[in-house]
Amino acid sequence: MDDLRLSLLLNAVSPQVGGVLVRGEKGTAKSTMVRALAGLLPSIAVVDGCRFACDPAAPDAQCPDGPHDTAAPAAERATRLVELPVGVSEDRIVGSLDLERALAEGVKAYEPGLLAAAHRGVLYIDEVNLLNDHLVDLLLDAAAMGRSYVEREGVSVRHAARFLLVGTMNPEEGELRPQLLDRFGLTVEVAATREPVERAEVVRRRLAYDADPEGFAERWAQQEKELAARITAARALLPAVLLGDPALRQITAVCAAFEVDGLRADIVMARTAVALAAWAGRTEVTAEDVRTAAQLALPHRRRRNPFDAPGLDEEKLDQTLEQSAAEEPDGGPDDDGPGPEGPPDGGGPDGPSGGGQDAPEPEASGQENSGEESAPSRTAPAPPQPAAPAASPYRTRLLTVPGLGEGAGGRRSRARTDSGGHTVRAARPTGALQRLHLAATVQAAAPHQLARGRDGRALRLRRDDFREQVREGRESNLVLFVVDASGSMAARQRMSAVKGAVLSLLMDAYQRRDKIGMITFRGSEAVLALPPTSSVEVGAARLEQLPTGGRTPLAAGLLRAHETLRLERLRDPRRRPLLVVVTDGRATGGSQALPDARRAAQLLAAQGTAAVVVDCESGPVRLGLAAELAQHLAGEAVRLEELAADSVTHLVTDLIHTDRGHSKQKEAA
Repeated sequence: MDDLRLSLLLNAVSPQVGGVLVRGEKGTAKSTMVRALAGLLPSIAVVDGCRFACDPAAPDAQCPDGPHDTAAPAAERATRLVELPVGVSEDRIVGSLDLERALAEGVKAYEPGLLAAAHRGVLYIDEVNLLNDHLVDLLLDAAAMGRSYVEREGVSVRHAARFLLVGTMNPEEGELRPQLLDRFGLTVEVAATREPVERAEVVRRRLAYDADPEGFAERWAQQEKELAARITAARALLPAVLLGDPALRQITAVCAAFEVDGLRADIVMARTAVALAAWAGRTEVTAEDVRTAAQLALPHRRRRNPFDAPGLDEEKLDQTLEQSAAEEPDGGPDDDGPGPEGPPDGGGPDGPSGGGQDAPEPEASGQENSGEESAPSRTAPAPPQPAAPAASPYRTRLLTVPGLGEGAGGRRSRARTDSGGHTVRAARPTGALQRLHLAATVQAAAPHQLARGRDGRALRLRRDDFREQVREGRESNLVLFVVDASGSMAARQRMSAVKGAVLSLLMDAYQRRDKIGMITFRGSEAVLALPPTSSVEVGAARLEQLPTGGRTPLAAGLLRAHETLRLERLRDPRRRPLLVVVTDGRATGGSQALPDARRAAQLLAAQGTAAVVVDCESGPVRLGLAAELAQHLAGEAVRLEELAADSVTHLVTDLIHTDRGHSKQKEAA
């Protein structure tokens, strides 16, 4: 946990570092570490009675509770740790305006949100990867600008919102988009220790705390007091720390060598290196500060693909730092980065020693090969063939669930939504007014103004006049893949194309914020290879290891899909499913195999499941069984070669050319 501890302390010293994202498996005390930080932060002085924690020495000129009397006595309180629940609404985060009073009385009745409560403190988001994207965007924008804005129907409120942002997540439950990862200053990976002695000490301390919480806290009080004093001293030293040109050149050279997008990484590394120097009690940034800053600020910014794991090549980092340090201080702009003989030629993950967190990729491949070599030694009626590699992914056509849903926000199917999207109509509010439809409200109130005695100055409104917006946007879905891994699909080139198609659909699901699940069927059974999850990375890994061979129990695969979707409807009734069956439509295992598969498909259709069959049949003679299966599912059939988005464009182009050709033939005739 050393990296996590250091990252939290550096942000405590310099909140401009930009916060911390903590990635790790469950049960690793991520939340405990974050909550412990608040007790180490110095207390703050606030304007007495201000709901926005304004600093008496420099009150916010735009504070809704202002203007403040700087001569009034100040109050002092502990630094707050504000926790953001997963199901939080936008109004709870930024605060809400009483629109009825604002329109009828002209009063700005503003109720502060969690951003106001977190000002000059810590904002902690547990399971940040499960938060809706638009809420994460809102939080990160506020953290970057240091200010929160509330704009509703011409009524505007803004206030300062500077806080230390900390998020925790379990990657198994889904990833953040790379654009959102980039907005966190630092990212650390945490895992439980595998050393029995250390694990025993953790258990021992926890039991001691449970037995005597006050005595346990007293035992560590002096160390915590010393740590808090060191944070205060580092904050005081921070303005005096010098970031020299050699250190700055190392920072920019490292960012250029690792090809990170934009310049945010350079700025974050510079601020982190300065904070490291202040934490160490120094007034000058060293090369070791730059190295540590790179290890904390760069791994999550190197992702180029949704399935890439964060990581940093340590050997390449060392070579870049050494090369930059060896350059002439007076070198021109062309000398400020790795040259043609720089680190990309050595020390990469393909080098002799691997190095860094990129190295496990060849190891994973080796483990797969090891499994393949041992496979023939196992006796089985239909031994699986070696797993075929997936073809390169591509952009797929959009597959949607028909109708209008009400599920979690996303980018796939049409849905009613409380945020995002566009307004389609106005309606009477059923509860508290959330999004006022101004034109419809005025239109509803206008015919009654004479009867209400309007004197020409203000619009006289009543509760029944108010109308709110009904918005339509996009939702995320549960995309359940049912993949045929039987002998009829076992041709290596064919299975490679099938895996490439499924991988492309997985990438599409990642971009559209869907949950995904995967069922595979071969031999005599169907297996839930991946229970529904938000982690498409796990789905890609299971797909890569998928063996093929044996009979084709199509009915078993469809029945397993029926049962999986039944359970998911109980867990998450608002999320609509999309069933994607990847098969050639064949069913083997007896004379009843095909009729059983058709009955299973009809059962799914009766359940109202939206379905798409990706037809993998190839060759000059086609039986059309996949298309028949799609009819029984009441769904759509898509040929494998037509799944790519480009193929739709080519199809339209071919039709246009065909129509033009026919027209020319008619003119010639």
